[in-house]
Amino acid sequence: MSKYLLHVITIFLLLISYYKDSKKTRMALKKAWKAFENILPEFLGVIMLVGILLSLVNPEFISSIVGEKSGWLGVILSAIVGAVTLIPGFVAFPTAALLLKSGAGYMQIGAFISTLMMVGVVTAPVEIKYFGKKLTVARNIMAFFFSFLVAYIIGKVVGGI
Repeated sequence: MSKYLLHVITIFLLLISYYKDSKKTRMALKKAWKAFENILPEFLGVIMLVGILLSLVNPEFISSIVGEKSGWLGVILSAIVGAVTLIPGFVAFPTAALLLKSGAGYMQIGAFISTLMMVGVVTAPVEIKYFGKKLTVARNIMAFFFSFLVAYIIGKVVGGI
C-alpha cells in the first residue's frame, strides 16, 4: 500500500511542478530519462550476473557462508568482499535484497553494504592521488572497522544477535 501512496504523491508533485513551470519540468524529466538510460546497462548487467550466480548457487550454500548462522566469520567475509568490490549504490541495494531472500543474514549484508559504500580498495589509487596515502589508508581502515559497528547495530535491531 505504501508504494502506491508514494506513486500518487510523486505524480501529484510532478503535476504541481508542471503547472508552475512546464518547460523546467520537461527539461528535468529529459535529464532524468538520460540518467536512467546511462545507468540501465550497468544495472541490468550486475542484476543479471547476480541472478545467474543465485541460480547456480543454492540458498543453503549462501546461508552457510553469509547466513545468520555464519556469525562473525560471515560478517568478516562479507566486509572483505564489500571492501574490494566496486558496485554503485543503485545496484548494491537490490543485490543485497536478492541475497537476503536467498538466505544471507542481516548483519552480514549490513557489513557488505557499509564496506561497499565506505571502503575503497579498488579506488584507493585515485584517492591517494588527491588526498595522500596516509589519509586514504586511515579513512579506509576506520571505515572498515566502522562497518562492524554497523553490522552489530543491525544485528541488535533486527535480532540477529
